[in-house]
Amino acid sequence: MTDEIQVTVSFERGATIIDLAGDVTTFAEEAINEAYHAASSDGAHNIIFNFREDDYINSAGIAILIGIVTEARKRDQRLLMTGLSSHFQKIFRMVGLTQYADLYPSLKEALASIEEAA
Repeated sequence: MTDEIQVTVSFERGATIIDLAGDVTTFAEEAINEAYHAASSDGAHNIIFNFREDDYINSAGIAILIGIVTEARKRDQRLLMTGLSSHFQKIFRMVGLTQYADLYPSLKEALASIEEAA
């Protein structure tokens, strides 16, 4: 576990992709929220959070994501999450995040679901 996270934002096939490389903890809050708010201010409707399977997410990180889910619902945005390990997929289901954010095994599948919905 480290205190650093790298957050990059890109655009592909009708989606804003927020790539997270590193641990999602309280230290990541500012970077993740800045990326989300920048995407939202640019008018993003489909936002994909792309995790790396080997990263760590603690309860503070989950709280950050719950806050983003809450905002996204108010803005009528669709959130998709990819790259989560099976452990974190299970945790996201347990805390109810999957009621408001769709999980996909890969970025490719998340992008395909956006194209199908269009």
